[in-house]
Amino acid sequence: MLSHFRKKYYGWLSYAFASEVFVIVSLTLFMPICLEQFARDNGYLLPDKTERCSSDVSKLDNDVTPGRCVVKIGWFWVDTASFSLYVFSASVLLQALTVISVGGIADHPPHRKILLLTCAWAGALAATFFLPLSSNSPLWFLSALLAVIANVGFGTSVVAMNAYLPSLAKESPEVVKTYAVYKNAEESASILGNEPDDNGNETSDQPLIHNTTTDEVYVLKSQYETELSRTTSRISSFGIALGYGAGIFLLFVALIPVTMMKGATFSLRLAISLSGIWWAVFSIPALIWLPSGRNTSSVDDEDAIWVDAETVATGKWSLWKEVIAAWKRLGGMLRWNEIKRLRNTFKFLAAWFLLSDAFTTITGTAILFAKTVLNMQPSSLILIGIIVPSSGILGSLFWPRVQRRYGWSNQRVLLTLLMLASLVPAYGCLGFISVFRGRFGGLTTKGEMFGLAIYFGFVLGAFNGYARAFYAEFLPLGEEARWYGLFSITDKSSSFIGPLIVGLISDLTGNIRYAFFFLVVMIWAAIPILKSVDVERGRRDAQSYKYSSVNGTA
Repeated sequence: MLSHFRKKYYGWLSYAFASEVFVIVSLTLFMPICLEQFARDNGYLLPDKTERCSSDVSKLDNDVTPGRCVVKIGWFWVDTASFSLYVFSASVLLQALTVISVGGIADHPPHRKILLLTCAWAGALAATFFLPLSSNSPLWFLSALLAVIANVGFGTSVVAMNAYLPSLAKESPEVVKTYAVYKNAEESASILGNEPDDNGNETSDQPLIHNTTTDEVYVLKSQYETELSRTTSRISSFGIALGYGAGIFLLFVALIPVTMMKGATFSLRLAISLSGIWWAVFSIPALIWLPSGRNTSSVDDEDAIWVDAETVATGKWSLWKEVIAAWKRLGGMLRWNEIKRLRNTFKFLAAWFLLSDAFTTITGTAILFAKTVLNMQPSSLILIGIIVPSSGILGSLFWPRVQRRYGWSNQRVLLTLLMLASLVPAYGCLGFISVFRGRFGGLTTKGEMFGLAIYFGFVLGAFNGYARAFYAEFLPLGEEARWYGLFSITDKSSSFIGPLIVGLISDLTGNIRYAFFFLVVMIWAAIPILKSVDVERGRRDAQSYKYSSVNGTA
């Protein structure tokens, strides 16, 4: 029979296995193409707007450049190439608003699991409905609504999923064992007590270590925190690797009909639908194994001892009051005195703002560079789309082993990964050197793009896992979902800056290669911010943090 930890662990992994497929197969590959083809199948060529656009590129004369294709949405004519971008922007905005609204709900254990599965199945159902919706249907524009629902469902469910991560790591057998040794030594030395924190507040609920004649307790505490940090990274990285593996498998399956039908709209709809079905089916183990959080008497599960003050006072829990409170709380979290109290948490978020945008922009810029400068065919671009997550699996499994062997902290691993990642755009900058032009080197040949995809994927897979795990070290107890929501909002709010600047660089210079200089600077700008994070101080601040809705102080 599975233990409580094993059930929770397998339930968490099963959702990573289920949901990441939607990202790899649909969100980053087939959905943007499908939305563009939906619009193209209903669009007209400029300037007359009388001739239908053709989604079949093979029918076009290679010597003739076709006119721009536009589609009428309401009273406006929209470029079909921009249609998917507008849909994605709308979904990102709505996702951010939703994540803010449900942060408190996800921190309420009796509703966290319900929120996760409701959003998951809503998103999966929306993705599945792409199959019966034909681009020739008068309701074709509903494809935009389905895409928005699917993206919002995914983003919201992942916030709830991430909220399980800190307590999951604390309940792992190796961490529990290390913690027990540390606590026993602490109690035997009789050094429990209360002491003012850096703000002069009593921390009566947190045992503090006072000066003593032995260093054993301090060493054991350090060992516990190190083990907790490594375990969080290991679980997070393994979840990334498992999700990547599932996504790559279904990507290969989906490519069969897409290739056989030569990219017809139906084959793209089928691929998206398959990802929705996979997402829904493999979320069932999460339903079975993830804890419901209804048992508030258990002290073994930190998720289970969280009790909402209003629920205790009134015996009722209100969805709308929780949503309103979430928005008020966001304003409180962003007050300057709150930022100072959790300065290291916000330092990481500042670095994450730059890094999440940089990594996303590197991916998009590389694909555009491969298509426009290296003239790589769509089949080659799809192959790159497979190579990157495949290499990401190896990176997600490799770096935790390196960390354990050499005793590196999460912060050191992240800094190492960033230095390695910065070499990708730096290598592209070498293409300006005349000695590389027309030869191998400086990202001037197609073969280099495949090699760079392997290298970048190896870094990217580990980076995503370690960023999530490192952030978990600075989260106040019982508020994981709120702060992971802010983590997600920071990611989404920065996602438009990099592509916008790259677009401006490309328009002004006529050469997208210049964007590689910007990407190098973007990564290097984040490194000193990340390096300035005081991990020990950040942990202490998070452990002692108490939020007051009245004045924002403990």
